[in-house]
Order: sequence, then C-alpha cells, then structure tokens
Amino acid sequence: MKAKTPVIVRVLFGLIFFASGIAGLLQQMQLMPPPPMDGMSPAMLTYFQGLVASVYFMPFLKIVETVFGLLIIMGWFVPLSLVILAPVVLNIFLVHAFLAPSGLPVAVILGLMMIYLSFFSPYSPKIKALFTKK
Repeated sequence: MKAKTPVIVRVLFGLIFFASGIAGLLQQMQLMPPPPMDGMSPAMLTYFQGLVASVYFMPFLKIVETVFGLLIIMGWFVPLSLVILAPVVLNIFLVHAFLAPSGLPVAVILGLMMIYLSFFSPYSPKIKALFTKK
C-alpha cells in the first residue's frame, strides 16, 4: 500500500485540478451554468467579480489548472506541475481562510496533498533541489 500512496494522491490531486479547469472553461464558453453567486459573502463576491472583470485571468487560470492537472494525472512533468500549481494552491487556501471559510477543509486537504507530493513522495528530490544553495 505504501508504494501506491503517491500514485493515489497524485491522481486525486490531478483530477481535482483537471475537473476544476474543465468546468471553468465550460463556464467561460457558456456551455455550463456559472456557480450561484447568492451564497457568496460580499468580500468574496467582490474578489470574484474583480477576477472576472480582468477578462484574461479566469481563462488563463482554468487553462493552467486543466493542463497541469492532466500532466499530474498522467505522471508527466510532475515536479514542474507541482511548482506551477503551488501558487494556485496557496491562493485557494488564502481565499478560503479570509473570504470563504466554508471551503477551508477542501483547501487544507489540497495543501496537504501538495505538501505530501512535493516533500514526502518520490518527486521530493527534484522539489527539494530547488531549495538547495548552489
């Protein structure tokens, strides 16, 4: 089981980002209804409206989530994908910590998966090499 744990965590982590990216892209193309806004706090609504108003950011974010989620699922370029998705995971955590606390458990789980894959899995030597002085 210990040998399968990194694969299970990697695939689940990748699926979360891949599914979120695809859903967001379908919403951008108006092929899927957007999430309801009535349950959002005023601060979260303002934040979300600001991201949408920038025009480019949400499609860019959803493309990044889709592409790098798929790479993680497939097991290709996993260390690179983890580095690219690290600021996304951090932002998800901070948004839920400050603007939408109801989503904090999911954000914590994502963060723990990121930490496990980055520092306690077979991918950790390449990630840890980024933190060594040369």
